Amino acid sequence: MSKLIKLIEVSKIYNRGENEVRAINNVSLEINKGDFIAIVGSSGSGKSTMMNILGCLDVPDEGKYLLDEKDVSTLDENELSSIRNKKIGFIFQGFNLITSLTALENVELPLIYRGKGKKEREEMALSMLKRVGLENRLSHKPSEMSGGQQQRVAIARALATAPPIILADEPTGNLDSKSGEEVIKILKELHKEGKTIILITHDDDIANIAERVVRFSDGIIIENYFNKEKIIV
Repeated sequence: MSKLIKLIEVSKIYNRGENEVRAINNVSLEINKGDFIAIVGSSGSGKSTMMNILGCLDVPDEGKYLLDEKDVSTLDENELSSIRNKKIGFIFQGFNLITSLTALENVELPLIYRGKGKKEREEMALSMLKRVGLENRLSHKPSEMSGGQQQRVAIARALATAPPIILADEPTGNLDSKSGEEVIKILKELHKEGKTIILITHDDDIANIAERVVRFSDGIIIENYFNKEKIIV
């Protein structure tokens, strides 16, 4: 498998000086194309900071982050935004839908940033909503949908630009068990289709659906397993 992501001695530091906090401390990690990896840890473990770095929402203070062999550690916000739009589909615990927009319009958003014309983006957004079983909710706004339906809209939006990476941050956190199972099923299907799935969670049961589990504590990796076999790091 070819390397998609490579972190080399990455650190994220807050309050530099006497009271500095290393949210991520000298972490090295490789993720291959097509991996299904869960990054797991309790609150304050560093997993959310790692998510922000992997998702190009933030950059490390030390070390390098190579994405498709490109060092993104030193890119400016416009360059990071372009990478996010082209390479990463985000699924958040809080859905992050625009409340004033319909399901179809929410899914169209990343396609607008891609410069797609109105007809093309409507067709692409409709295709993604059909994919998650919401073709009968196109004109509904978030307040008119259940939590599970809103998360499926968020998944459709994440898929709209056909990104190679899906980054899911606690995607079942605000859902009932049935809706959570539906979301997990979709993630598994996407992995089978060749997407690289990065799942951020505090829940070991959710983490165990992934092929690989990387556990964080105090800003460092303390466990790294592939199909329940320990990887030496």
